[in-house]
Amino acid sequence: MEVMALETVKGYVKHIIFRNPDNGYTVMELAVGEEELTCVGVCSLMNEGETVEVSGEYTEHPIYGKQLAIHSISECEPEDETAMERYLGSGAVKGIGTALAARIVRRFGQDTFRIIEEEPERLVEVKGISERKATEIAGQFTEKRDLRKAMIFLQQYGISVNLAGKIYKMYGRDVYRVVKENPYQLADDIQGVGFKAADEIAAKVGIRMDSDFRMKSGVLYTLLQASADGHTYLPQEELTEQAARLLGVDRSLVEKHYMDLAIAQKIRIKGDHIYAAAYYQMEAAVAAMLHRLHRKTDVPEIEMETRIRQIERQSGLEPDEMQIRAVKEAVRSGLLVITGGPGTGKTTTINAILRYFELEGVDVFLGAPTGRAAKRMSETTGYEARTIHRMLELNGGIDGNAGFARNEECPLETDAVIIDEMSMVDISLMYALLKAIAPGTRLVLVGDVNQLPSVGPGSVLKDMIESQAFPVVKLTKIFRQAAKSDIILNAHKINDGEPVLLDNQSMDFFFLKRYDADKIVNVTIQLVAQKLPKFVDASPFDIQVLTPMRKGLLGVERLNFILQQYLNPKSSEKKEWENGGRMFREGDKVMQTKNNYQLEWEIRSQYGIAVDKGVGVFNGDMGIVREINAYAETMTIEFDESRMAEYSLKNLDELEHAYAITIHKSQGSEYPAVVIPLLSGPRMLMNRNLIYTAVTRAKKCVTLVGDETTFDAMIQNMKQQKRYSGLAEEIRKYGPAGGKEL
Repeated sequence: MEVMALETVKGYVKHIIFRNPDNGYTVMELAVGEEELTCVGVCSLMNEGETVEVSGEYTEHPIYGKQLAIHSISECEPEDETAMERYLGSGAVKGIGTALAARIVRRFGQDTFRIIEEEPERLVEVKGISERKATEIAGQFTEKRDLRKAMIFLQQYGISVNLAGKIYKMYGRDVYRVVKENPYQLADDIQGVGFKAADEIAAKVGIRMDSDFRMKSGVLYTLLQASADGHTYLPQEELTEQAARLLGVDRSLVEKHYMDLAIAQKIRIKGDHIYAAAYYQMEAAVAAMLHRLHRKTDVPEIEMETRIRQIERQSGLEPDEMQIRAVKEAVRSGLLVITGGPGTGKTTTINAILRYFELEGVDVFLGAPTGRAAKRMSETTGYEARTIHRMLELNGGIDGNAGFARNEECPLETDAVIIDEMSMVDISLMYALLKAIAPGTRLVLVGDVNQLPSVGPGSVLKDMIESQAFPVVKLTKIFRQAAKSDIILNAHKINDGEPVLLDNQSMDFFFLKRYDADKIVNVTIQLVAQKLPKFVDASPFDIQVLTPMRKGLLGVERLNFILQQYLNPKSSEKKEWENGGRMFREGDKVMQTKNNYQLEWEIRSQYGIAVDKGVGVFNGDMGIVREINAYAETMTIEFDESRMAEYSLKNLDELEHAYAITIHKSQGSEYPAVVIPLLSGPRMLMNRNLIYTAVTRAKKCVTLVGDETTFDAMIQNMKQQKRYSGLAEEIRKYGPAGGKEL
């Protein structure tokens, strides 16, 4: 695109062609004298009919021709009565059309705007305006002026247009007081304003380092960061140390605020454990709801035996002793946990329970935390399975938080719920799920407790088992079919701390020894692009590279940059867009990196017509970039189940490339083949739990590339990063409830 000279023009906004509400990116027609000029850029505050001054560069778009790329834009007072009439009649002030605008300006002339602001009661002098309408017009007019002033005020502190709009909506004219007296209130009240952003504003305003507002906000921010690491609380000593380091103050200045925060119900102090209040309430509520569901029913043994034999005859399933025990417990208990590693028959057990419930006329809902896990559950059971979010009917929520149509007031209409991949379920999702399960509904939770814990805070599955309050069936027997797979056998060896034979005589488990990072990368490229697709009958995009780390020579960021060049190279036929140093290209494999409960998606027919719609794209969801529209500033991504979602090109922070992903992000997913580059890394991270999770993600083939001593050290390293969670303790408050392992 050819860049021409810098120019400043003045005119009025004749037509807004396109505006992205998230970031304010606008395409508009500007009337400059007798000519019309297309202007493009961020100017979310400008409306049709307004007189503006625009500075920018002329560019020549290959399709749309001459445009002015906006560098800066400012509102100008209308210079004459024509401009005033044009603004009032543009729709900017609700309730005024072109005819009424003409009458108002004809009556008051150059004094029109002053009359509306200072003497609105005089508007009744104009035919068609009542006292009530005059008040409404004045209110609208003043609100727009106030909004513009507030936005300009907020933007001087580096606050984005989108965020400034949220802040003004929350505080109105009070925004000036909040920002100048206690900008940390923004971090408490508004999604998207973190402590660090508030701290920067506070520094510009001149608030002291040791102000009470800053100390309290720093403590809450430290707890928020802890939840991002999976903790629901922090020991007081750790919280004090981390908060003091963050704030750059003495520990005593931090500690003296704990009681005030507790009185204000921002935190909960329990012994030496300090929670953000929301997580304490969630853990306490989850414990109570679990106990409410845990009810025993007397069912004659002979009746269950007869049913199970009937299932064996009809379905061909051959459950072993532990699986039969699980079926019986599911029939007798309101709540059951089933855990076991790969190949131990979790799917067979679920199928046997399903068929028993079916014979009894019990209605069952099946769910899993991710779209991929739900799809796999559907394939292995033959019944519809949904993500937990879809089961609970996600409705977008408020300010970035999940909102569900199904809850305690409108529970799930079913007799039983079975959830798979429970190791991925965090305390927030468990809380939402249990609120929607009415007492008397059976709940069966299935998962591998040796997998990595959930990305979100809490250790729900582990804590439930450790509490010994509920029935738990642990499946340990590796079945004959599964025993033929070295992936499964070696996964169990890893979990038991036994050495794994690396002689490459296997048909599905390989270790290619390399000791240089660049050589490991080269082998990884060959495997993904050429060798493995033929071996497992899949496309290169189905082969997943899993790595322990984000940074470094074998980290996600470097591997994605290199793999993109080989798997989706630059082409004149593929549009691309650079964002934050990353080049997104049509055909790229990408991943959503945080839960977005408001993002809309739709499933389209072959003719492009929407046949299903919904909201919510979640942390770990993977998709393909199908279209980049530079004019509309959008990127369309196809996720699992053919869900199409549109992203603003100015707001791609929640996306990253996914040719390589961290092992943590692979939870709940299964791939035809995985490649795991291994060289070295932090001991706390390079542990048994991590390598076990990576190996168990592969369906047909695992290939590790790297240093076998690192692999052996990971198997022997049982140290996992400590996760602070109090759910087991909360559950035990209700006393023992027959929760021995069965």
